[in-house]
Amino acid sequence: MDYLVVVERGDSSYGAYVPDLPGCIAVGETRAEATQLIREAIEFHLEGLRDEGHPVPPPTSSAELVTVT
Repeated sequence: MDYLVVVERGDSSYGAYVPDLPGCIAVGETRAEATQLIREAIEFHLEGLRDEGHPVPPPTSSAELVTVT
């Protein structure tokens, strides 16, 4: 499954979250670290849902870049 991950740059770190998985977040000092940590967070989140007998939400979010002048 491919989940959309939003990565945002903060003053001193990068944050990442998954719109389709509320509460699934990660923070890293670099974009690469935040990306690796959110990948692990997604796997852990899905494992927890399955272990508790909850359905795994399908990925439904998408993103698009819009250029403005």
